[in-house]
Amino acid sequence: MTICPNELNVQMKLALMQPLFAPNLYDLACMLQADKILLTDNEQWSRKGRTHRALIRTPDGTGYIHIPVMTDDRKKLIRDVRIDHTIDWITPLLRTLAFNYRNSLYFDFYEPEIRADFESAKKFTYLLPFNLYLRERLFIFLDLSVKEKEQLASTISVYDPDPDKLAQNMNADLLYQEHDSRHYMRQAKMRSDPDFGHPVYHQHFDGFEPWCSLYDLLFQTGPESFRVIDQLS
Repeated sequence: MTICPNELNVQMKLALMQPLFAPNLYDLACMLQADKILLTDNEQWSRKGRTHRALIRTPDGTGYIHIPVMTDDRKKLIRDVRIDHTIDWITPLLRTLAFNYRNSLYFDFYEPEIRADFESAKKFTYLLPFNLYLRERLFIFLDLSVKEKEQLASTISVYDPDPDKLAQNMNADLLYQEHDSRHYMRQAKMRSDPDFGHPVYHQHFDGFEPWCSLYDLLFQTGPESFRVIDQLS
């Protein structure tokens, strides 16, 4: 049997990420280029992370939309954090999206379903399943799927809080971590960056702001999002 030289250099790529509800394009590049995606639901929740917030475009640059969590849960593991339903956070979040994106090309097309997605939060007690639901819905709109690669860290026996040991346990040759995660995730010595140059696409405000969540891409480019996403893989 003849072995192609390229087959001798095959590397297993692991993306180590928190369960974000709205990744950005760098995060998505990690997901698309990885062979496996491990969602660290067994790490401590951090207010500096993006399990509860997503960056959007604003007239002055960028800002965040937030999902509030119960104060008593802020030192718990991500999988044990509950959504704070004692306040009405859905209405102001939707108003923020409408104020900032009502003039974008595809906002009116997607707004009814996005609104229904956030309003469904009332059915969820915990942040983790709601995040997974929101992200799956967002990926459906963008015609994406990474489910076959994903696994929750709490479900694997070889998990180690040391990302380098974890990568070794999972036989990974390359390890990707989400964008700007040094503020809330332990950084691996073997961390690599995916093949990534931030795509520039039209935003309805002057100039271009990178690192916005995929909601920005959806509202700005709609069914043409694939032209941007194709640049990531």
